[in-house]
Formats: sequence, structure tokens, C-alpha cells
Amino acid sequence: MPPVSINWWAVLVAMASNFVIGGIWYSPAVFLKPWMQIVHVDKTVFDSGLPKALVGDLFSSFLMAFVLVHAIRYAGANDLAHGLIVSFWIWLAFIAAVLISSVTYEHRPFKYFAITAGYRLTAILAMGAILTLWK
Repeated sequence: MPPVSINWWAVLVAMASNFVIGGIWYSPAVFLKPWMQIVHVDKTVFDSGLPKALVGDLFSSFLMAFVLVHAIRYAGANDLAHGLIVSFWIWLAFIAAVLISSVTYEHRPFKYFAITAGYRLTAILAMGAILTLWK
């Protein structure tokens, strides 16, 4: 595998964008209440697990940004449109496809898929934009 030039500041900002988008997406003003109803979790349980979840999210955000920057560079994406296309295909193949299988096996409503996949699509597109444009 050829070496890839990585701007570590861009990786950190991409990670942070995932947190910001997640914080907004799963805020009480947006999708927290319908998501909690679907997964049958009350606010107390949600809040008690939040520190552990944030640590896991930190690790997964780093891994996503690290792999995504490699995919973008290997694809030769040098402008926003191409970076977003690479990010979309990564989302479709590795997030949406896996998530839809889980949703169907677990008999969850499509609304759960829409909320979760929508967040992940928004986040990965933002990360892809940052990693493509900030070289």
C-alpha cells in the first residue's frame, strides 16, 4: 500500500465534526426523543451510559477519519465533489448496508434506520469534505 500524506489536524477536525453533528442530531430538539422511543431507552439510562458511549465514539470517529482519508487519497479525490462521492460510497457499502441488515433482523422500524443512517451519512459527508479540502 503506498504511503498517504495525512494532515493530522484535518483528521482531528473531522473527528470533532462527527461529535458536533452527533450532538445536534441526537439532541432533544432534533431526534433524541423519537430515537429513545424506538430503542426503548429512557433518559436516565441514556445519560448513565453516555460517558462510555462517548469514549467509544471517540475511538470510532478516529478510525473513520483515518480510513476515510486513505480512501479519499487512494481514489485521487482532489475536489469537494469527488471527496463527497467517495464518502457516500463508503457510507452506502459499510454503514447503510450493514445497518439495514441489523434493522431487518432486529425487526426495528424503518424510522430507526432513517435516523441512524441519516446521522452517519451527514457525519461522513462532513468528514469527507474536511479531509478532501484540507490537505
